[in-house]
Amino acid sequence: MTRPVTRAFAILLCLTAAAPALAHTGDVVGGFVGGLAHPVLGPDHVAAMVAVGLWGAFLGSPAIILLPIVFPLVMALGGALGILGVPVPGTEIGIAISAVLLGLVVVLAVKPPLWIAAVLVGVFAIFHGHAHGAELPPGADALAYSLGFVVATGLLHLAGIAIGLLARWPAGRIAVRTAGALVALSGLFFLARLA
Repeated sequence: MTRPVTRAFAILLCLTAAAPALAHTGDVVGGFVGGLAHPVLGPDHVAAMVAVGLWGAFLGSPAIILLPIVFPLVMALGGALGILGVPVPGTEIGIAISAVLLGLVVVLAVKPPLWIAAVLVGVFAIFHGHAHGAELPPGADALAYSLGFVVATGLLHLAGIAIGLLARWPAGRIAVRTAGALVALSGLFFLARLA
């Protein structure tokens, strides 16, 4: 394996080895920095958001652009629901399942029609956004906080795309599918922790 592939594996492994649901402690600070930190501190969020980038890169154009745009836009809607206190049942389970399924579509090289991929990503984005919005600290600037978690999400998608672009080479395809397997396994771990 090449050095970038090895590094990507090491980074992904470290991200998935952290304790699950850390982003849902209620201890985040408000404002842009708090919103920026929230997705990055939750390995359940990191796994799913990186997987969106992986899958988009694997599917190629236009999915490589569309999926990482759909997710943050719909996530912002979910975030607004969370900020407004609108309940979304099964948020934590939805987040864990998103990691499992998004990892599996990468492992299994699933290539559905673009609209199906976008709908699947959008449904999962509601859960992630709701969790972010519901964790908004009292008195915090909701707009700055939301902008922070959307920017962090975009950066995590870009990380997934960077890893996913390795699929252009035979060893890279193995690396990308292995990354998908790690995401799916981490999602199973998150589900087990919720039980």
